[in-house]
Amino acid sequence: MAQTAAPATAAPAITPISLKALAPWAVFFGILMLVLLYFVGAEQGATAVISGEGVHEWVHDGRHLLGFPCH
Repeated sequence: MAQTAAPATAAPAITPISLKALAPWAVFFGILMLVLLYFVGAEQGATAVISGEGVHEWVHDGRHLLGFPCH
């Protein structure tokens, strides 16, 4: 049996993403993370934007996991 070698293929080129295209997404996710950090870390008591204990109960375990005191 004759074996034939497969032709060598070059790896596909990876095109870099410009900072101009990446900046709006970085700002969006940065703001999203700050809002999430606020709700997990500070949404209770006198600084509460949303009244009641609903938000506190939803993020209670995450608050302890991240080291935020809540009671």
